[in-house]
Amino acid sequence: MDTEIRKVTSRKELKKFIRFQLELYHGNPYWCPPLIFDELNTLGKDKNPAFEYCEAEYWLAYRDNKIVGRIAGIINNRANKRWNENFVRFGWIDFIDDLEVSSKLIETVTEWGRSKGMTRIQGPLGFTDMDPEGMLIEGFEEPSSLAAIYNYPYYPEHMVKLGFGKGADWVHFDMNVPPVIPDKVSRSAAIAKAKYHLRTVPAKKAKDFLPYTKKMFRMMNEAFDDLYGYAAIGEKQIDLYTKQYFGFIRPEYVSLVIDDKDDVIAFGITIPDLTHALQKCNGRLFPFGFIHLYRALKKNDTIHMYLIGVRPDYQGRGALALVYDELHKAYLEHGIVRATTHSQLENNLKAISIWKNYDARIYTRRRCWEKHFHGNTVA
Repeated sequence: MDTEIRKVTSRKELKKFIRFQLELYHGNPYWCPPLIFDELNTLGKDKNPAFEYCEAEYWLAYRDNKIVGRIAGIINNRANKRWNENFVRFGWIDFIDDLEVSSKLIETVTEWGRSKGMTRIQGPLGFTDMDPEGMLIEGFEEPSSLAAIYNYPYYPEHMVKLGFGKGADWVHFDMNVPPVIPDKVSRSAAIAKAKYHLRTVPAKKAKDFLPYTKKMFRMMNEAFDDLYGYAAIGEKQIDLYTKQYFGFIRPEYVSLVIDDKDDVIAFGITIPDLTHALQKCNGRLFPFGFIHLYRALKKNDTIHMYLIGVRPDYQGRGALALVYDELHKAYLEHGIVRATTHSQLENNLKAISIWKNYDARIYTRRRCWEKHFHGNTVA
């Protein structure tokens, strides 16, 4: 049966592109639906500031006039310059379990990238590291989250058949929140606080953090600069992410560590687990979706550690322990019994070493795949 690939050229088609995932994963208990308006803002070329340095096109795969797959092709010129590469990225990839469909989707992005002078393909990646990234390869029976991609087990099987190899793996940890803060963590936090004159930002409302958000994101650019595929986010993106994400936070679950110059040197943004609420929303805030989110934000015993970073000159000096020490206190005070971490590169030993102090387990693993255009394996 022939598969036809059509480029997305209108807002109506872009909505079809977004909604295909809702159809493909309908009823799946582990998948976390995105919010449709968030997807429209991220993929909209007139909405996302990343298009100042990114190019992108989107395609849908059809059979008998029915959508059977989708893919985005992205060229992040800033990332390619930073890493001296010529990568085209693929993202927002979904397909039925048919190799012809996945093959034609990848071929379409490959040819588009080749026409733009690219020589390699990698993904799943978004425009920036703030977008979900990595294809699930372990943990298919674990609940996903708003910040993580879920996919069926046949996806990585297709990637191997299509000649892709491992570019990088991210791991996620899951743990029961200990009733007592680990002694090594609390001691390291106390030493760092006294030795480097550090303090945390007190906040009763999310807006209390706003004077520090630009400093936080700029610091994140420093902290993440050497991480796989990272490209610094710009000022307009900082403004967008501040509006997009700080509406979901509860201030007690956020830790901003500042020095005596009032500069942010470490941060931890964690939010109540929204997976079940988003499943009830099914991509929509209205008419009743916002009620499910509000309830999940206010009453929840599970936390998702969304984004955590430490300025390079404070890494290994107890600043990270100070973040976790403060967050742990908040979890105990508010009845949080379980926590899942943000994605962390498996070779980022500085970041993942802290989990030795907790009863934590790797519960999911996601992979970025790579391939040269001229061959079937990664060089």
